[in-house]
This record gives sequence, C-alpha cells and structure tokens, in this order.
Amino acid sequence: MAFGLRLAMWVMQAASVLSTLLCSLVAGFLFSFAVVVMPGIKILDVRAFIRSFQVMDGVIQNNQLAFVLVWIGSIVFLPAAVLLGFWYLNGVGWSLLLIATLVYLLGVQLPTILINLPLNKQLQSQNVASLDEQSLKEVRDNFEQRWNLSNLFRTGVACLTSVLLMILLFIL
Repeated sequence: MAFGLRLAMWVMQAASVLSTLLCSLVAGFLFSFAVVVMPGIKILDVRAFIRSFQVMDGVIQNNQLAFVLVWIGSIVFLPAAVLLGFWYLNGVGWSLLLIATLVYLLGVQLPTILINLPLNKQLQSQNVASLDEQSLKEVRDNFEQRWNLSNLFRTGVACLTSVLLMILLFIL
C-alpha cells in the first residue's frame, strides 16, 4: 500500500477514534445532567434552582475550554470521519458511520440548538433577586420540564451514537 494511502487511512481511523471519544464524552456530560445534576437541583427551592442552573450554564457559556473542545470537536470530527470514510471504508462501515453522524447531528445537536440553548438563554436573562415567588415559579415551570425532556432525548441519542461508533471501531 502506498504511503499516501496508508496515511489517509490512518487519518480516517484517527478521526473515527477521536469522534468516538468526543461523542462519548458529550453523552457522559448529558447523562450526568440527566441523572445527577438536574435531579440534584430539583430539590432546591425555586430561587436556588434557577440561580444554580444559571451559574452552571454560565460556566459553559463563558467558553469553558474543555467543554468547547469536546462539544465542538464532536461536531467537527464526526463529519470529517464520514468524508474520509467515504473513500476508505466498505459499505457497511461507511453506512454505520454515516448513520451515527446523522443520528448525532439530528438527535443531539439539533435539539440543543432548537430547545436547550433557547431555554438556557431565557433562564439566564432572569434576575432572580428582582422576581417574586410567583414569577420565579412561572420561570421554573416554563423551563424545567421541557429542558429535562429534551435532555433525556439527547442523552439517549448520544449514547446510541457512541454505541454505533464503538461497533464501527470493532469492524475497522
């Protein structure tokens, strides 16, 4: 096999491994919110709930480097692996990679953009110190259930993506 072909195959495999790692880290992040963070802050009073979520989301929105590298990296490396895999994978491998990519982009990233980020932004805009208890309750009621349902969906899809990518790594 020519050096160029071996190098290109290695780059595709590296992109696949990196995609698997990054998507699995995103799945773990979403999973931790689903099973630890949100159930943990659920027991707080409404003012503390809103404020705690604002603080956690503020860390993320403040371009926390590790988070940004993982989240954006998953969006970059997964399609890159698909493009490279088009030339170097057999039909089954490439199809599996393409399906994992579409599932991830449509089932994790799209709900994040359409549901979770707008809800986060809406919650961030609230000044908890200036709101009365009824207003705080309305803010929480408009946020919590929709955010949690979307996150549970994203978590399941992200885990499915990770499993598909792990299967791909076994057949590479």
